Amino acid sequence: MKEQGSGNSAPGNPAAGGPAAIGEFAGRVKTNIEQVFLGKGGAIDTLIAAFLARGHVLLEDVPGTGKTILARAFAGSLGLSFARIQCTPDLLPADILGVSVWQEGNFVYRPGPIVNQFVLVDEINRATPRSQSALLEAMAEGQISAEGKRVALPEPFFVLATENPVEFEGTFPLPEAQKDRFLLSMDLGYPDREAEGQILENQRRLSHPVTDLKKVAEASEILGLQEAVTKIHVEAAVKGYTLALVEATRQEPNLRVGVSPRGSLALYRAGQALAAIRGRAFVTPEDIKELAPPVFRQRMLLSPEALVRGITADRIIASILDRVPVPEYTAP
Repeated sequence: MKEQGSGNSAPGNPAAGGPAAIGEFAGRVKTNIEQVFLGKGGAIDTLIAAFLARGHVLLEDVPGTGKTILARAFAGSLGLSFARIQCTPDLLPADILGVSVWQEGNFVYRPGPIVNQFVLVDEINRATPRSQSALLEAMAEGQISAEGKRVALPEPFFVLATENPVEFEGTFPLPEAQKDRFLLSMDLGYPDREAEGQILENQRRLSHPVTDLKKVAEASEILGLQEAVTKIHVEAAVKGYTLALVEATRQEPNLRVGVSPRGSLALYRAGQALAAIRGRAFVTPEDIKELAPPVFRQRMLLSPEALVRGITADRIIASILDRVPVPEYTAP
């Protein structure tokens, strides 16, 4: 008997709001982003999948690889309210959450930039841990506590944070609890020679091409598409493969801490979204295998011995993917 996620519809149903509509939305957004962010189609797919899975994304890489440009291009493609938080060591929690001001004999709460649908947190690890923690409740629960009251955040709500390597001067490592709030983390890497040449050509102008991007999606359609993602079919064999990969991280001797249940749920949801943006109503083992590195990477704590030997999280994930057998799978 085939096992489905909560509320799953029959595989292959191309009804409005199903895989066809999700794939069309993703293609529209991806084409728009690729006008200014070149040579990284896979990264764009992963970013859109995380967004449709109602998760948050951490972009990790050295300065100058296009993290902020990708974030701005994605935000500009969506018809969502947008705010950018530029993190610095003197950033305060109130600068994120908002404050109450005295106005006409009363204190009136003025929302901070977090009260938007799309929030770009630029160079998150330049902020102090106290300010970083101001994002935790928002990312986990879709609300904030400010000035003694709870404030619901608008839907959809999406945080896209960029991070420079912690070895860079003036940065603060993100707490593990903070990293676990992100559905996945991505490192973009350098573009290939052809793409970088096109980047040089595109920027023979005073303003950056990202300022010319027009929105290609409306907020009103996004919630329906996110709901449709939850109905993507997950076969029992694929679910078992997901759990086997998670279990392997918990038994890995080079790790102090493996992937948590939140991580297995993140991989499950991201797999549904990736399948949908590729026009399928079912998840394959290959979807799960492709997404395991970005979902697992920030959730694993290496042992001291592994750190001394220079073993990386990506190396451990690659080893796990090699030794955990991929189940035989026939599309429904």
